[in-house]
Amino acid sequence: MSDASVSPRSFRGGLGKLASWDGIIILLTVVVIVAASLGVPNFGTSRNFTFLILDLMPIVLVALPMTLIIVTGEIDLSVASILGLASSLMGWFWNNGLSIETIIPLVIVIGAVLGAINGFLVNALGLPSLAVTIGTLALYRGLAFVVLGDGAVADFPFDYTGWVTGTIGGGSVPNVLIPIVALAIVFGIVLHATPFGRSLYAIGANDQAAHFAGIRVARTKFWLYVASGAVAALVGILWTLRYSSARADNGSGLELAVVAAVLLGGVSIFGGKGNLPGVLAGVVLLAALQNALRLQDVSGQALNIVTGTLLVLSVLLPNIVSSIRTSRQRRKLRQAATS
Repeated sequence: MSDASVSPRSFRGGLGKLASWDGIIILLTVVVIVAASLGVPNFGTSRNFTFLILDLMPIVLVALPMTLIIVTGEIDLSVASILGLASSLMGWFWNNGLSIETIIPLVIVIGAVLGAINGFLVNALGLPSLAVTIGTLALYRGLAFVVLGDGAVADFPFDYTGWVTGTIGGGSVPNVLIPIVALAIVFGIVLHATPFGRSLYAIGANDQAAHFAGIRVARTKFWLYVASGAVAALVGILWTLRYSSARADNGSGLELAVVAAVLLGGVSIFGGKGNLPGVLAGVVLLAALQNALRLQDVSGQALNIVTGTLLVLSVLLPNIVSSIRTSRQRRKLRQAATS
C-alpha cells in the first residue's frame, strides 16, 4: 500500500464526509437499530422487521417526490390528504362495482390531477406553496369525507390485500419492499444522474438565476407536484389494501412524519441542498424510533412529540453546523490575510 493511499489529507477528507450531516444521520440510524435490537424486546425479530418495513412504506414513498420538491425550495403539505382521498375513492369505486384492476390506475391518475392542481396554483398563479398546500390539505381531506363519509369499506379481494401484507417467498422481507426499491432507484437516478435533477438544485439555490440560465422553472416544479400527487395516491391504495379498510381519515398526520424524515435526512428547507441516501436514512431512523417506542407501549401522543422534536432539530442543527463551519472559514481567511 502506498503512502499516498493513507495520507493525512485523504484521511481528513474521509472524516469530513463522515462528519457531514448525511453521515451523522446514517451512523445515528445504525446506532439506534443496534441499541433497539439489544434493549427493546422483539425489536430484532424477523416478524418485527416485516412490520417495520410496512410501517415505513408510506413515509419513504411519499418522501421520494417530497425530497425533489423541497430541493427546489417548495413544499407539499397536502400529500396525506391526497392519500386519504385516494382511499375514499377506492372504497367508493369498489362499492359501485368497478374492478380493482380498473380502480388502481384510475385512482393514481386522480392523484396526479390533484397534484397538478397544486402545481397550477403554485406555479401558474405564483402563490406560496406553503399556503396553497395547507389549503388543499383541508380541501382534499374534506372531499374524502364527502365521498365516503365516516364509514369504511373493507371487503377488498384477498389476492391484493394478501400481497401487500405478504412476504417474498414466505420469508421476512415484505412484498412492498419491491415498489419501495423500484421507486427509490427511479427518483435517485432522476435527482442525482440527470440534467433534470441538477436543474432542481439550481432552482432551489436561485430560481431567478435558473430561469435566466434557460431552465423552465415553473414547468419543472409543476411536474414535481404531479408526481407527488400520483405517488401519494399510490400510497393511499397500498395503505387501504394493507389494512383492508378504505377510510377518509387514512394517513392523517402523515405529512408531518414525511417532512421530518426529509429534513432529518439533510435536505435544506430553503432548497438547493440534499440527497436521497440521507433522506432514506432519515426515514429508517424515524421509523425505527417509532417502532421501538411502540414496542415499549409508548402512547401515540408521545410519538407525535418525538416526531415534532426531530422536525425542529432537523431544521435547527444543520443551520448551527453550517454557521460554525462558515465562522471557521472566515476565521481562517482572516488569519491567512494577516499572516
